[in-house]
Amino acid sequence: MNLAKVLGRVVSTQKESTLDGLKLLMLGQAGPDGELTGGSVVAVDAVGAGEGEYVLYASGSSARQTEVTDGKPVDAVVMAIVDSWDIDGDPKYKKGRD
Repeated sequence: MNLAKVLGRVVSTQKESTLDGLKLLMLGQAGPDGELTGGSVVAVDAVGAGEGEYVLYASGSSARQTEVTDGKPVDAVVMAIVDSWDIDGDPKYKKGRD
């Protein structure tokens, strides 16, 4: 799993038919402090994430193991919305208070 921040949506009117109806999100990869690391990825949204939220995403063959993405040609999927995290007891992020 990887930590990322939702930067926005990706719209594609022409795509593989098995992707019809799936929401695509542009994610900025984030480090343990929540700062963006410069990498980005487009992922299918399996959990209803929104812009500005921190999420966990899987890539590679793991991305095809959710109910939403099973059997579909995807390489990344958002599978969790992050509520909070801490490192060694030090709070780094709490949803609604960033």
